[in-house]
Amino acid sequence: MDLNTLTQFLAVARLEHLSRAAEELRVAQPSLSRSIARLEAELGTPLFERGGRLRLNAAGDLFRGHVERALGELEAGRRAVAEAAGAGLGTVRLASETFLAFSGPLAAFKRSHPGVEIELHQLSAEEMARQLRARDIDLAVVSQPIAADGLERVQLLDEPVGLAVSAGHPLAGRGPAGRAPEGRTRVGVAELADQPFIAARPGHWQRRLLDQLFAAQGLTPRIVCESDEAGAIAELISAGLGIGLVPGLARRTATRLPLVWIDVDSPHCRRTLTLFWGAGGRLSAAARLLRETIARWDWTAGAARTAP
Repeated sequence: MDLNTLTQFLAVARLEHLSRAAEELRVAQPSLSRSIARLEAELGTPLFERGGRLRLNAAGDLFRGHVERALGELEAGRRAVAEAAGAGLGTVRLASETFLAFSGPLAAFKRSHPGVEIELHQLSAEEMARQLRARDIDLAVVSQPIAADGLERVQLLDEPVGLAVSAGHPLAGRGPAGRAPEGRTRVGVAELADQPFIAARPGHWQRRLLDQLFAAQGLTPRIVCESDEAGAIAELISAGLGIGLVPGLARRTATRLPLVWIDVDSPHCRRTLTLFWGAGGRLSAAARLLRETIARWDWTAGAARTAP
């Protein structure tokens, strides 16, 4: 059981497709198939269900967790040795669902530590949790709950999420400068049942929040566009193609767009921004420095907090 075989196993387990894994690994598919078969023979049990689509079975899922942790520890050891040998602070790997509001803390970090390279990974919440445990990334900023076993965290921000509409939308009068009918400055979820939504794709925190708010009313949102780009969502809303949920932080960073922001009449229309890292105190010096910068950043003011 060598490292190359374990790396190949993880690729097949992640993609659940032999030909795509072989292409990614740049090996011949028959060679990859033989490697997986030898690994299963060595372990004495199949790791994949092969009826129809290739899928990990229970044994494969169990083995994957151990392999991810083992290879992650080896990578952490390699980086620790390089750091101890005076090779500099090295690289820090940060993941998030979106980096739209990260220019401030990342720019401040680079000014203070120009020798550190920052790798940015845009991932789903589930993938961030998996890669943190496997030590494929160092830090993750997450906007929705994830299983926190084996992870440490610090809350960065808790903020309301509002509704964004174009300036010409009938609901625009509910905004701060508008004249809402009968003093109604908030909008209820039931009022939005027939409205077209510009939404994030399934799995993203904004989409989950939208689905949860509507499900609580026995409704389903009418989604006319799905996008992975937070900036594109705001642009499409401002163009009058639909409405959408936008967090307060984005409201402060998208002032150039002609959008109207309306409060949603629900105590659950909020998001919590949380910074996660692997438990055990094995973060590199570069990761510890970036963790401190992000944790001390004042997300409301858009500046670093001063030390007490």
